[in-house]
Amino acid sequence: MGHATMENRHGLAVAGMVTHANGTAERRASEIMLKAKSKAAGRRITAGEDKAYDTADHVANLRALNVTPHVTQNNAVTKTGKTRKSAIDERTTRHQGYGMSQSRRAMTECIFGWGKQHGTMRKTKHRGIGRVAADFMLNLIAYNLIRIPKLVAA
Repeated sequence: MGHATMENRHGLAVAGMVTHANGTAERRASEIMLKAKSKAAGRRITAGEDKAYDTADHVANLRALNVTPHVTQNNAVTKTGKTRKSAIDERTTRHQGYGMSQSRRAMTECIFGWGKQHGTMRKTKHRGIGRVAADFMLNLIAYNLIRIPKLVAA
């Protein structure tokens, strides 16, 4: 399973990794990549994520890493009629940056869409996590190289 981290301003992929698919792979990969980015930034950073990441432990882990989680609130009604309680409260959602993070979050899918349509991410030809990771990272680099001339022209 491939995971990518994108910066909001220009839509470039800044980190990526491949993990075995399980129930928590996306959240753990997010924490690993954001820990490195937070440490490199040396200040508090924000991360826009979808509602699958709205769990109390993930939000607490991100806050411990000096990352402000801009996670979509999962306040859906369950099959039994109970309303879920989001781990993201009013402290986060009231700021203008939360809305901006949520609108830019959809651009991450552009990276995967490009990789499936133009790159080699539709169906891997490799076996083993190392080889698949190398191919995935090559696709992220190619996406950035295609995107940069468009940014310079603008």
